[in-house]
Amino acid sequence: MNKAKNNTLTRLKDMLGHWFDSDYKRVDTPKLLEEKVDWERCIPFIILHAGLFFLIWVGWSPTAVIAAIILYLVRMFAITGFYHRYFSHRTFKTSRAMQFILAVWGNTSMQRGALWWAANHRHHHKHSDTDEDLHSPSVQGFWWSHIGWITCKRNFPTDYGQIKDLAKYPELVFLNRFDQLIPYLYGVVMYGIGYFLETIFPSLRVTAGQFFVWTFFVSTVVLLHGTLMINSMAHVWGKQRYKTEDDSRNSALLALITLGEGWHNNHHRYPHSTRQGFKWWEFDITYYGLKIMSWLGLIKDLRKVPKELLDDKIK
Repeated sequence: MNKAKNNTLTRLKDMLGHWFDSDYKRVDTPKLLEEKVDWERCIPFIILHAGLFFLIWVGWSPTAVIAAIILYLVRMFAITGFYHRYFSHRTFKTSRAMQFILAVWGNTSMQRGALWWAANHRHHHKHSDTDEDLHSPSVQGFWWSHIGWITCKRNFPTDYGQIKDLAKYPELVFLNRFDQLIPYLYGVVMYGIGYFLETIFPSLRVTAGQFFVWTFFVSTVVLLHGTLMINSMAHVWGKQRYKTEDDSRNSALLALITLGEGWHNNHHRYPHSTRQGFKWWEFDITYYGLKIMSWLGLIKDLRKVPKELLDDKIK
């Protein structure tokens, strides 16, 4: 009886430890772990999706919906511009202080820490659409590439071997370890704003709970699946301008949803470029935003697309 009780307490301790510290009982070789769903670590992820049911009780208002859309766009820009183009590919430079701000901004998306995100993405580029790829639809199917892989026990730990250039910054490691801290603070701020609007501007007909549900649950879930579409749909749907060693494709629709990430075949042909819409008509809102940031002196040295690729001389 005591042994069973101790095992239960140990399991509960481990579960809570992993929820609040991603490096709890750190694993340096994640690929040795089992490739199965880790239900205990998925509970926060499940709660995030279950939060959508609160819409039944809180309803909607133009203010809440508009706020959710704005926060989707602002945080999608953080994922595409910072988590992807900066932390994963280092396509531009910035100061250490601004680097920290970019990591915090991206963390509000609730897609784990910048180091975990970058480590997985770098691994994807090394092994794209091979048996080693973490989320290839051509190898393990569409749903695994879209959502299954992030529930997998093997993929929860951060492979610090992939991100030695970033792991030397203790502030980034801190944010990566305690990757739920910023989302919790984000939630408190959203509820606070909702309470302020409900109290000071009752004519808007928005409540604190309604504002929170739309900006925390709805906006975040849509943001998550919009991001994941690049892993799944951008490798099965669209056109290939360049002959790459994977199934990456270009899609204007996905580019619209993800502020420019849909030009995925371009990106796999030359991932070192800040810009992913290589042609003038390939709209890349993330790149435009990063260009403005460079004009303001917040970032610098945006890496360009080689002229040969722009001229289609290299396939």
